[in-house]
Amino acid sequence: MTSFSNESIIRELTQNLRTGNAHVSLEDALANVKPELRSKLYENLPYSLWQLAEHIRIAQWDILEFSTSPDHQSPQWPDEYWPEPVDEVSDEIWEKTLEAIRTDRERFIQLLNDRQDSLFQPFPYGDGQTLFKEALLIIDHTSYHVGEILVLRRLFKDWN
Repeated sequence: MTSFSNESIIRELTQNLRTGNAHVSLEDALANVKPELRSKLYENLPYSLWQLAEHIRIAQWDILEFSTSPDHQSPQWPDEYWPEPVDEVSDEIWEKTLEAIRTDRERFIQLLNDRQDSLFQPFPYGDGQTLFKEALLIIDHTSYHVGEILVLRRLFKDWN
């Protein structure tokens, strides 16, 4: 049986957080989106590309904050996890969302490295969550929505 060190586990988690590993990364999925498509809704689909990106940002931020503080209050589900539709998403708003995702992801990766000796130790608050489980949650949640982003871009004929 092979045993893994926490360092090697963190290396794998980091790779999955940053690149997606077996699928397109979030950055690639959101690269070069035409500005007019950012807020566009597609027939019978409830979210725009920006709403999906902003939802990823909010959820990742919530997981990060939960993982660092017993005093963190999560947004109200589902309303505060999903932004309302907007008519237009400026370059400034788009970049602010993408930068916040990157910044919080790097903060989470730093947290993994800082707490590598307690990856599997349940937080003293919550319902038994561990830092490892929260990392998997970010990876799983983001990859789910990356798939939606790619489908939406294909429907808009904005993806190869």
